[in-house]
Amino acid sequence: MKNGYFRLVNDFNGYGIALYPPEEFGEEIRTDEVWKYLDGLKIPYDRKRIDAQIQFGESGICHLGDGDCPVCPETYMLDVSEDGMMATVRFIPASDGGKRLTMKDFLDDIKRRNIVYGVQESGLKEHFETEGMYCTDILIARGKKPVQGKDAEIEYSFNINQHKRPAHRDDGRVDYFNLTTINQCRKGQVLARIIPEQPGEAGSDVYGKTIKAKEVKRETLKFGKNIELSEDKLSIISQVDGHVALVDKKVVVSSVYQVKGVNVSTGNISYDGSIEIAGNVDENFEVKAGGNVVVNGLVEGATIIAGGNIIIAKGMNGMGKGYLRAKGDIIVKFLENARIVTGGFVETEAILHCTVSSGSDIKVDGRKGIILGGRVQAANAIIAKTVGASMSTATTLEVGVEPLLIAQLEHVTTAIDERKKTLNAAEVIFNNFKEKQKKGIQFNDGQMRYMRSVASLIEEKKTELERLNIRMQSLQDMMESREDARVEINEQVYPNTTIVIGGVSRLLQDNYRYCKFVKEEGEVRMVPM
Repeated sequence: MKNGYFRLVNDFNGYGIALYPPEEFGEEIRTDEVWKYLDGLKIPYDRKRIDAQIQFGESGICHLGDGDCPVCPETYMLDVSEDGMMATVRFIPASDGGKRLTMKDFLDDIKRRNIVYGVQESGLKEHFETEGMYCTDILIARGKKPVQGKDAEIEYSFNINQHKRPAHRDDGRVDYFNLTTINQCRKGQVLARIIPEQPGEAGSDVYGKTIKAKEVKRETLKFGKNIELSEDKLSIISQVDGHVALVDKKVVVSSVYQVKGVNVSTGNISYDGSIEIAGNVDENFEVKAGGNVVVNGLVEGATIIAGGNIIIAKGMNGMGKGYLRAKGDIIVKFLENARIVTGGFVETEAILHCTVSSGSDIKVDGRKGIILGGRVQAANAIIAKTVGASMSTATTLEVGVEPLLIAQLEHVTTAIDERKKTLNAAEVIFNNFKEKQKKGIQFNDGQMRYMRSVASLIEEKKTELERLNIRMQSLQDMMESREDARVEINEQVYPNTTIVIGGVSRLLQDNYRYCKFVKEEGEVRMVPM
C-alpha cells in the first residue's frame, strides 16, 4: 500500500506539479496539502485543474509556470496532538534538483522544535532507508501517560454494615428474630488492616513536559481501647474477647455489648461476653450471653440464657413461655408465669405462678415478698415474706436437694427407660431367631446380616445401661439431704402450701406466721424463728 503524493518537476515547456495516484488502496492525495505546499513556496496555480486531476485519479503533471522549477529540498509537515502526547509528520519529496533530507538532519530539526521525548526512530528508518514514504502519516514521537496510583484502603475483618434486613422464610413469613447484628471478636484477632497506597508514576508529553500523576490518598487506622497496633502499623488487633464495631470511622472493641432494646430492629442476640440492654426484651425474642445479662427494662415472654448472672430491673412477665437460665445468680424485680433455672441464688420481690430452680438460695423480699403458685426449688434455703394466698392457691416449696441434680437424675432415668425398651425389643427378635435355628430353619445371607446387627445392638444397649446405672447411683448419692436446708416465712404461709425438705413433704392445712420449716427425724417440722 502506498499513498498518493506530489512533487515539483520540470516538464517540456517549464515546470509543474507531478501527481502520483495511490497504489494498492493507499490514501488519495490531499488537495489541501498540495495547496498549502504551493502557497508556502508562493507559486501561483490553478486550483480547479489540480482538484480535477486528483479527483479523477490521473497521474501526470499540472503545468505551473515557464522555466525551471524552484529547487526545493525534501520537507515535512509536523502535526502535534492537542494534548501534546503524539507527533506525526508527512514528508513532501524534494523537487527536481532538490536535496533529500537525512535522518540526522530531521532529528536535529525536530529537536530544535522541542520534540524531545518518546521519539520513534523505527518509522523514520523505514522512510529514510527506502525511496521514501511521502504524504503518509508517520508517528515520530509518543508521549507517556501518567500511571495513576491507588489510594490506600482499610480492609475490615468484620461487617461494618449493621443495617440488617430481615430474611424471608420459605413459607413467606419474615424472620425478624435472627438478624445477626453483633460482630464478635477474639483476643488476638486482626480487626482491620491498611492496604498501603501505591504511588503513581509521572508521564511526559512529546515536548518533555512532565505530567504528574494524581496524588494518592493515605489512610490511618483509628481505634479505641482494648485494641493494639501491629509492629508494622498496618493492622489493629483485639486485646480482649468481645465485640467490635465501627463508630464514626473508629474501630471500637468492648467486652460488654450494649443495646437499646431487643426487638424486631435487633433480632435475637447471641454474644460471648456480657450484654447490657437499656430497654425491654420483647416477646418471643432470645438473648444468649457467655457473661452477664443486665436488662434495665422489662422482659416479656422472652428467653435469656447467661453464662454469668442475669439482672432484670423491671421484672419478667413470662406469659407462660418466658425462660431464664443462668450459671450464676438471678436478680429480678418480679417473676410471673415463667421458668427459671440458675446455678446461683435468686433474689426478687415476687414469684407468681413460676417454676424456679436454684443451686443456692431463693430470697423473696421487698415490698411484697410473695411466692404464689407454681413450684420453687432451692438447694439450701427459701426465704419469703408470704407464701400462698387466702384462696389456698397450690404452692410447692422444695429445699435440701440440688435442683440441677434432680433434673439430671430425671434425664438419666428417662434415658435408662428408653434403652431398656430398645434392649427388650431386640432380645425378643434375637431369641425368636435362635428358636428357629434350633428347629433347623435356614436363613439367607441378608437375614443373617440382620441378626448380626441385632446382636451388636443388644451388646451396645447393655453397655449403655451399665454406664447410665452407674451415673444414676452417683447422682442419688449426691442428692442426700443437706442438714441446713430450710424454709423461712417472715410473715405468713397459707394452707395448700406443700413444703418438701430432702425428699420429705408436708402439706400445710393451716396458716402459720413468722416460722421456719426444717427436716428433723425424717419429718418436716415447724420451729421458731
